[in-house]
Amino acid sequence: MSQTHTNQSSILALLTDFGDRDVYVSVMKGAIAQINPHIKVVDLTHKIPRQNIAAARFCLMNAYPYFPVGTVYVAVVDPGVGSQRRAIALEFPQGLLVGPDNGIFSGVLSQSPATRAVELTNSQYWRTPQPSHTFHGRDIFAPVGAHLAAGIDLKQLGAEIDTASLVKLDLGQCQETNTGVRGYIQYIDTFGNLISNIPGEYVLGKNWSVQVSGLTIPGYVTYSDVNVGEPAALVGSHGWVEIAINTGNASLQLQVNCQDQLEVLFLGR
Repeated sequence: MSQTHTNQSSILALLTDFGDRDVYVSVMKGAIAQINPHIKVVDLTHKIPRQNIAAARFCLMNAYPYFPVGTVYVAVVDPGVGSQRRAIALEFPQGLLVGPDNGIFSGVLSQSPATRAVELTNSQYWRTPQPSHTFHGRDIFAPVGAHLAAGIDLKQLGAEIDTASLVKLDLGQCQETNTGVRGYIQYIDTFGNLISNIPGEYVLGKNWSVQVSGLTIPGYVTYSDVNVGEPAALVGSHGWVEIAINTGNASLQLQVNCQDQLEVLFLGR
């Protein structure tokens, strides 16, 4: 078992698809506390849809700007656990990322590229040299995150790898058109809001609407700009163009899903 630290530490933020029915999240926290009981653990979310790496990518990308520099992020949505996929730790300007090399970090790294990366090959910093084939979150990622939060340098955790070799989740890019911007739905939140990959900067100061699933939805500023039950396009607090229904569920009512295309149209051009 890896050594125990007792010094004060940075924040360790957890994101998983484990839910709250089982003890999986709690045993990860137990593994962290065995290494350093002083770590402040923050739950980003444990309700990522099962095995949905794209949703994890989005949530992590939209969470990290609100945490102090030096925060350690342990993200475990890992359908390839126990396979040949790499276990990695990354340094980027705002902190450190720990998890599987399956594209889960590609959203963060698209905004703040990695400066160093290692494959987690040094079992001294795992919970056990014989980790479970099905629970690297407990046996590798959580302990490594705890050591990093206690000040262990990245280079001690394993062999350095080229940051250009990291797996990227290719979800497509938004593209300017003759009439506006074309993109896709990258995430659906718990309210059913349809969050696109089109940055809100595109629509600032413009008269605009969104076309999706055969509908044209005018652009507004906030949800209450339309009547209850009506759809609105707006820029959400995350900074992306989204489609919502005032007190309703846009995904269900409009029958729109992740990866569906949409287009922002600039009016009066």
